[in-house]
Amino acid sequence: MTQQRIVLGVGGGIAAYKAASLLRLFKEHGFHVDVVPTAAALEFVGKPTWEALSGNPVTDTVFEAVDAVNHVRLGQQADAVIIAPATADLLAKAAAGMAADLLTNTLLATRAPVLMAPAMHTEMWEHPATRTNVETLRSRGVHVLDPAVGRLTGRDTGPGRLPDPEAIYAAALRLLAAPGASGAPAAGVSPAQDTPGASGPLAGRTVVVTAGGTREPLDPVRFLGNRSSGKQGIAVARVALAAGAAVRFVAAHMDEPAPEGVELTRAGSALELQHAVSEAARGADVLVMAAAVADFRPADYTEAKIKKDDDGGAPTIRLVRNPDILADLVEARAAGGRAGADLPSIIAGFAAETGDGASSVLDYGRRKLQRKGCDLLVVNEVGVDRTFGQDTNDATILFRDDSDPVRVAGTKDDVARAVVDAIVRVGNR
Repeated sequence: MTQQRIVLGVGGGIAAYKAASLLRLFKEHGFHVDVVPTAAALEFVGKPTWEALSGNPVTDTVFEAVDAVNHVRLGQQADAVIIAPATADLLAKAAAGMAADLLTNTLLATRAPVLMAPAMHTEMWEHPATRTNVETLRSRGVHVLDPAVGRLTGRDTGPGRLPDPEAIYAAALRLLAAPGASGAPAAGVSPAQDTPGASGPLAGRTVVVTAGGTREPLDPVRFLGNRSSGKQGIAVARVALAAGAAVRFVAAHMDEPAPEGVELTRAGSALELQHAVSEAARGADVLVMAAAVADFRPADYTEAKIKKDDDGGAPTIRLVRNPDILADLVEARAAGGRAGADLPSIIAGFAAETGDGASSVLDYGRRKLQRKGCDLLVVNEVGVDRTFGQDTNDATILFRDDSDPVRVAGTKDDVARAVVDAIVRVGNR
């Protein structure tokens, strides 16, 4: 089977370092990758890094490999051209049809699908000139992703962040699988398929991921909730997509949009989430319960907003327990019969824990794993400004079969990759 060829163009922005992770994803799934950085990109990540990771020579100029007519050959041979990060400058040059270096020459020479992942400060992304350039490129058939929303260089946040490598990789695979895409498929990828990452370790599997925090209504205005942002569940869904899975994504309240490419279902309260997960889990291979489900809900819902009394008193709110969605599904699976026959063979839970004088976070996590009976449990310590709403996480993955725990600390994408790797290992046992 012919190996698919990717030209990975790298623009000159601080997000260039993320393109190294994108490059590894392509290489790990059998693609030939030619990296074409701009001169500015080499100020952020040097040529030796790109050559070592790609296994191919790297240059930014048209005056090398002249005998092979490199400025035309790369574009002609490519099955797709992926630009990450696409800076404001690079978007402008591409829209104007300029050919000032090897990358912009390649863009003009290629007839392969082109995917551009922008990264820049919010003001630059929202500038009318950039918006016009993006509209021009899209009108010509170039696939320009919207940037992610989040922390940018410095203290500012907003739209302009480079999408995570897994999201770009999944979008690239959808592009390669689209009708009319050039070239032969990579190992295991059929042009008729539109499943992201169809050659990955979860190819052909259906994964259900829950994310965000439930909100338990008290009256038309107020609710009981938690600090979950949904970021960890979103990261798990992206990594599962990149690993080849079809993802059913059940979203409670989240601070960020659901990832592209998932089958999305929304749920507000724990009871709504229970119903949505019970439906989504039927026929799925894996369930990852990353949502922060409220343990309790108000016993009584008040149709009108609760008013403050003139005497300064406060109402008494009586709570009742919510169902344990994770434990109930594990129990139904174990019982078999009609209720559990088509539930996922692998069920993963998340435990947001705090330690105290009596027990550590892991002590509580181990007891929760025994109580719930899931196949693996991701235990993370939470608190104010810790885990919830942050871009980093510190977790330990525990296994029902007493396999050695896996400790992972880093970005939520790092944790998501560890979780998916653990799921694959459990499935292969």
